[in-house]
Amino acid sequence: MTLSSTSFSSLLNRSRQALLTKIKNTQFMSVHRSVITMERELGGDLYFKLGTQHLFGRDNKPLNRMLAVSYFRKAFKQYQHTPSIGALGFCYEFGLGVPNDFVEAERLYLLASHEDGLSMARLAFLRKYGRPNVKIDRVEAEEWADKVQQCPGAVDWIIEAATQDEDASAQYALGVCYHDGIGMPMDEEAAFRWYKASAEQGNARGQGILGYCYGEGFGVTKDEQEAMCWYRLAAAQGETIAIYNVGYCYEDGIGVEKDVQEAVKWYKISAGMGNAFAQNSLGYCYEDGIGEVQDFVKATYWYKKSANQGYPWAECNLGYCYQNGIGVEKDDTAGAYWYRKAALQGHARAQHNLGFCYQNGIGIEKDEREAVNWYKLSAERGNIFAYHSLGYCYQNGIGVTINEQEAVFWYYLSAEENHAPAQLSLGYCYRNGIGVPQNEREAVKWFRKSAEQGNALAQNSLGFCFEEGLGVKKDCPRAVFWYHKSARQNNPWAQCNLGFCYANGIGVEQNNSKAVYWYRQAATQNHPRALDKLALHLQSGLGVDRDPEMAFKLFQRAAEQDHVAAQYHLANCYEKGLGATVDLRQATIWFERAAMAGCRNSHERLRILLVRVCLISPGLLPINGEDELVCSGFISGHSAPAA
Repeated sequence: MTLSSTSFSSLLNRSRQALLTKIKNTQFMSVHRSVITMERELGGDLYFKLGTQHLFGRDNKPLNRMLAVSYFRKAFKQYQHTPSIGALGFCYEFGLGVPNDFVEAERLYLLASHEDGLSMARLAFLRKYGRPNVKIDRVEAEEWADKVQQCPGAVDWIIEAATQDEDASAQYALGVCYHDGIGMPMDEEAAFRWYKASAEQGNARGQGILGYCYGEGFGVTKDEQEAMCWYRLAAAQGETIAIYNVGYCYEDGIGVEKDVQEAVKWYKISAGMGNAFAQNSLGYCYEDGIGEVQDFVKATYWYKKSANQGYPWAECNLGYCYQNGIGVEKDDTAGAYWYRKAALQGHARAQHNLGFCYQNGIGIEKDEREAVNWYKLSAERGNIFAYHSLGYCYQNGIGVTINEQEAVFWYYLSAEENHAPAQLSLGYCYRNGIGVPQNEREAVKWFRKSAEQGNALAQNSLGFCFEEGLGVKKDCPRAVFWYHKSARQNNPWAQCNLGFCYANGIGVEQNNSKAVYWYRQAATQNHPRALDKLALHLQSGLGVDRDPEMAFKLFQRAAEQDHVAAQYHLANCYEKGLGATVDLRQATIWFERAAMAGCRNSHERLRILLVRVCLISPGLLPINGEDELVCSGFISGHSAPAA
């Protein structure tokens, strides 16, 4: 039954008279509270009450959600009644008496949010999880959650509807309150019970979140098959999150046989409906060629779609694409911009990546202290990359005072989480006594853990330990085994070491051709030791056709990188005209550079060469001893003795 406009006006008039009488008889009423305002509140409250009654079929009123919406709308339009605005937003969010419209729901919640607890609670949800065309903002979500805590009775409307009226949408919403601790104590089991009550009434969102509970063991024993059943029920009703989760289950083989092509099919459906999670996952599939032909342009297209809805994973992924030119033109500034967007929402990986940008001045002004700040924020969220980066900063005094013990602490945290680069770093600390007592056995242990995960640097280091018998019994064939593993990953140090093993028959049969092959692999990466070794083979024709001119060029490239042996060999070329014109002045310069770096052979050759220069230069008086050579300007100071 509804009120006619005449009876409603009569009720308002009677109420007005009662209010005027109350004002006259109440001395403590604030003079600033006008009769008009109170009349508006009364009119709004009445429409709100009627709307709530018809929305849930309460107090013997017939269930009529379209009529309920009309009452809420009247309270909104005529009286700006905030609880009615919030209730109208709830109707739009859940499609009660009006078509489902998340954007309109968001607009109404924002209008009422200055004092309506229901609106605050639902905004906390929408900002945390988003919905198609409703932007995610995890920071704002936390702010709304805090406001709910400061608003007594904020979710009473939801509680009453869920318990008294057994409304499926309200039961779902109450489950969310228990799930996230919004206006209620966080309680997994209570959340599950309310989700289940909603789902069993056929509510799509209740069914979808119930699938999540079974899939994750949230408030109930984990049951992946049951999870998939509920996801499918919700997906059949067009619930975008559930459609996404069906795809996720197919991608990872959760409750069903793994099928990445089927996963992509479901992701496409959900992404096309505007779901930010699915858009990001579809981008990832295109980036890595999972269930689809690899297509970086399509990957960034979907990352952008998701990032523009505020999903932090997509923002981080898009930042990575810009930083590395994946599917878009390389743009370090854009990369740092998207990392920051995600980092400000508390995304741990983005916080680490933003710290890396600050550390190295990538797309942003270099600021090592700020880098450490972001690494710490990321580390607080358990990011193992950040643990390792903090260790590196403490070891090398980047943005903080050098503290080797602190460095080892962070390396250890990361290494214990099986992060291969951190295991390598921890191994180096033990091998060299950095922040811990030197312990070669412990070094080998961590090198091995890292190497077994495929870390090329660790594989090379482990090979070196086997070659030299450091912390492990000397085993040259085993050394070659690890050098091979690392070399095949294009690590130039391992390629050079492997070349040396073949050249000298260490752990393998001696083979100059194979030595040249591996030296050449490393030399193409401009590795100075490999350049020098390859040049020696070219100079002598070992395992390769003799080519003194090319040998000279390679010695030169290595010497310019301060490789001492190459400097000695280059000086020798200049002195003897090997692949180059004789130039005693250049020979002197390079012998001296090598000698200053501690090369004893260069030190002796330099003395001989200077005497030779003196003897063959016309018009010069005989020079006796090194002191006279120094005084005469032939030697620029004394050469350093060999270390």
